[in-house]
Order: sequence, then C-alpha cells, then structure tokens
Amino acid sequence: MTASAPTAPPNASHGALETLKPTSLFGYGLGDFGCNLAFSLSTSFLLFYYTDVAGISAAAIGTMFLVVRLWDAFTDLFAGRLVDRTMTRWGKFRPFILFGAVPLLFLSVLTFGMPQSLWINESNSNAGPALLYAYLTYAVLGLLYSMVNIPYGSLASAMTQSVNERAKLVAARFFGSALAGVFLTWIIAPRISELQGKSAGFQKALKAAQEAKDTAKITELKAQVAQFQPDMQAVFTQTTLWFVVLGSLCFFGTFYFCREKVARATPRVTIAETWETLRHNKPLGILCLASLFYLIGLFAVPAASVYYARYILGDTGLTVQMSIMNAGVSLLATPFIPWIIRKIGKKNLFQYSGLLTLVGGLVLFFLPAGGVILAMIFLAVKGAGASFINTAMFGLEADTVEYGEWKSGKRSEGATYSIFSFTRKVTQALGGAAGAWLIGLAGYVANAPTQSDAAMTAIRASIGLVPAGCALIAMLIFWKYPLTDSRFAEIRNEVEARKASLDHVIVGEGKVVDNH
Repeated sequence: MTASAPTAPPNASHGALETLKPTSLFGYGLGDFGCNLAFSLSTSFLLFYYTDVAGISAAAIGTMFLVVRLWDAFTDLFAGRLVDRTMTRWGKFRPFILFGAVPLLFLSVLTFGMPQSLWINESNSNAGPALLYAYLTYAVLGLLYSMVNIPYGSLASAMTQSVNERAKLVAARFFGSALAGVFLTWIIAPRISELQGKSAGFQKALKAAQEAKDTAKITELKAQVAQFQPDMQAVFTQTTLWFVVLGSLCFFGTFYFCREKVARATPRVTIAETWETLRHNKPLGILCLASLFYLIGLFAVPAASVYYARYILGDTGLTVQMSIMNAGVSLLATPFIPWIIRKIGKKNLFQYSGLLTLVGGLVLFFLPAGGVILAMIFLAVKGAGASFINTAMFGLEADTVEYGEWKSGKRSEGATYSIFSFTRKVTQALGGAAGAWLIGLAGYVANAPTQSDAAMTAIRASIGLVPAGCALIAMLIFWKYPLTDSRFAEIRNEVEARKASLDHVIVGEGKVVDNH
C-alpha cells in the first residue's frame, strides 16, 4: 500500500511546510542524544547499579521502579500543562531545553552516586536509608527529565507541518537516541566486564584459601573482593560527570539550531480548552493504548540486557555488541525511515515493525545458552522493529496535534505530547518493574557466577517473550487507527484554511503575523 502524497495547505505562508535545514535536523537529533545520556543510562544500568553496587534486592528495586516511574508519568502532565501556558521571546519550548539541561544531568550524577555509607553489605543490613536515597534521587531525576523532554518532544510539532519533514525530525531524533545508547554502553559495559572478571577471580581464590585455611590470604582476598563495589562506583561517577558537560552542549545545540514556525491562533491554552482538545482525539487514544502494550515489552528489555549477556551468552562485555545490534541497527535503518513512510505510511510501518519484534523476541527466548551469533542476528531483527515502531509512534503523535486542533480550534502541543509521554512513562514503570520482579522473584543472586534455572528463564523472558507478546497485543489494537497520512493532510489543510481567515496568528517566538 502506498501512502498518498500530502498537498500544501492554503495558509503555508509562515514557513510551516518549508524544507528544514540540515542544521535543524542535526540540532533536533542532538536533543535526544542529550536526553538519552540520562534516560538510557537509567533504563540500561540503574537496576544493575542498585543490585550489584548498592546491594539492594532486585524485588525492592522493581517496586521502586513502578512507584517512581508512575510519579514520572504525572510529572509529564504537569510539564505539558506548563508548556501550554508559556510563551516567551524564545518560544514556548526552547527555554525549558536550555535552562533544564544542567540540573537534569547533575541529578543523573546523584542518582548513580549513592554514598558508600548507605550500601547494603555485611556491615550494614539496613536497606531503609539506601531505598530512601534511591526513591528521592530517582524521583527528582524524573521530574527534571519531564521538564526537558516534554518541551523537546513537543517542539517537533511546532517546527513543521509537513509529513515528510516530520518524518525527518523523528528519524534524526532516533538516530541521536540510538547513538547515545551505543555510546554509553561502549563506555560502561567493558569496564563492568573487566571488574566482574577480576571479582570472579578473587572469589575463586578466596574459596581456595578458605579451604586451605590460609588466614592471611583470606584477609587479603576479602579486601580485594570488597573493592569491587567502590571500583564500580568510580565507573558510574566518572561517566555521569562527563555526561554533564557533553549533554549540556547537545541541549544548547538544540536550542540554537531549532526554531518554532507553526502558526497558532492564541499563544496560550486554558485547562478547559486543553481538555476539549484531548477528549475528542480518538487517534491519540488508540495510539496511546497500542503504545501502552508495545512499550511494556520494550522497557522490560534494557534492565535485563546485562544479565542476558553474562548468564545466557557468557560474557557481560557482550552487552556492547548487544547494544550495537539491538539499538545500533537504528543508526543504519533510521536514514531510510522517511522514505519508507512515504511509500507505505506510518500506520503500516507500525504494524510491520510489530512483526519484527514478535519474531526476534521469540527466538531470543528459546535460544540455547552460548548462541552468540544467532542472538546478535535476532537482536538486530528485534532492534529494527523497535526503531521503526518508535519512529512511527512519535510521527503519529505529532499528527494528532493537528487532529485535536481540527476538532477544537485550539492547538495544544504540550498537553498532547504529555498525554502520549504519560503513557510511555506508565509503560516504562510497568515494563521496568516487570523485568526486575521477574528476575528478583525467580531468585537472582547479585554478582553470582551462576544462576538457578528459574532465574535464567526469567532473564530470557524479560528480553524475549514479554516483548513478543506485548507487540502482538499492540498490533491488534492499532488495527483500528483512523488517521492515515493522506487523511492527516486533509485535516491539516482544513485547519490552516481556518487560520487564514483570522485577522492575525501567532508564529514562533510569540511573533504576531497579520494575515491581511
């Protein structure tokens, strides 16, 4: 099926359909690179940090993920409402990106910087203070992430109304996201693997010394085994501090290169107008429900990856290759996504991508231990599905902004994106908690050389079976999605025709433009 080419709306004079400059695409991609220095770090390594460095049980962290990520979902709604009430000389969205960057990245340092005095170990069995620290820092990190990411995600809808140009923006976004995921895994995973190898060697030598009853050697080796946690803490501290500098530069690039061009009838939207915009938005509702199920499966994967690499594939260092095959495939696939969308449309792309997730997940679940080559192949298959479907989701969300404006007469990018992001945060909570609960309830033992059969099955399910089942449910729900690309073009043109009949409109950084 070929998607119909959109025609120009009657009121295209304000630059909302112009071809975006390469610098705009580059700047928008920088924003998701910066966001994922905090986001991907937490989704991929925070569970490992809490269990193997801070010593907190996986089950307790699973509950914390659920509670705090649900909190994050509501902070998205707060941020969306704040954005819709804002208009400055820099626009509605860009000031949040500029001024929120450093606080967000600094909270990532604190989240991965639990004081050693709070760690759970032989000399400290009280988990209360450690959990309180984890809850508080992760909750504030989520709030600051919402204050940056909601304006950043909403910005795409305000930069252009062209289906093709929005596809380019979303592709640039996911190129930046995938690059950040591969980059941080490449930095951290080898260092984790090296320290785990040393620790395993020390533990083996300690066992031999205990059998030989060599008191001096036992004391020496116990000190070396205990050094694993401080050494691992140093890895996360150094990495997050460097990310403050790198991430801030990325966010400044987004602020500098991206501009808001879409015209709006009013600069601010009231709560009543926001509710009127959202409650009749059927495409947004279906998109959120389908995304809810697909993303539960997707967010169960990152926390399990480091365990899958170590216990199923045999080496924690393979987390780098897993990241390259699962997320790095986005770097190759993303440039082709605008072309694919032009050919088949975003709705069909969503459905076909779900099939890739289904096939890849089932193979990864049933894969025999040590099957590295097959694992990498089907991680790439599943990764391609995740890349395509995530791109389609954000493009579809941008289109629902025009649908809501068509229904209500009010443009509400912040509230629309925050509802979509609210859904994503709920799924992040459920998916991340499900992965941690599965592993914890199955009897995972932190930093153990081997795991029980039940724990091994839970690790396999988190990375394979759960994503496959959730993708199938999402595809069935999305079957009823009504807003194809051609239908979107018709709605957009009608909305712009209405604006053309007004005496004036608001464009970009609060500029009033006379239509007559």
